[in-house]
Amino acid sequence: MTSKIVKSTPRGQITLPKQWRSHFSTNNFIVEMHQDRLVIHPFDLAQATAEEIIFDADRDNHGKGIPAREMIRLIKKINHEQN
Repeated sequence: MTSKIVKSTPRGQITLPKQWRSHFSTNNFIVEMHQDRLVIHPFDLAQATAEEIIFDADRDNHGKGIPAREMIRLIKKINHEQN
């Protein structure tokens, strides 16, 4: 395993080393938190055809996130519309 120390920006962003990014055929990654660790996996958006994006901060809210309660409300609304 290769390790590298990276520093986050004031907005919480980190940069993956170019050599690592070039190793994968995607520029999309899933970040998961497992107890005291962050796990980053490459994610091929083309393979996610069954997924429905209900919120994109850049597209839907000028780059700003939304509260969890609002996300839950959106999920319930979509679920209700599909039933």
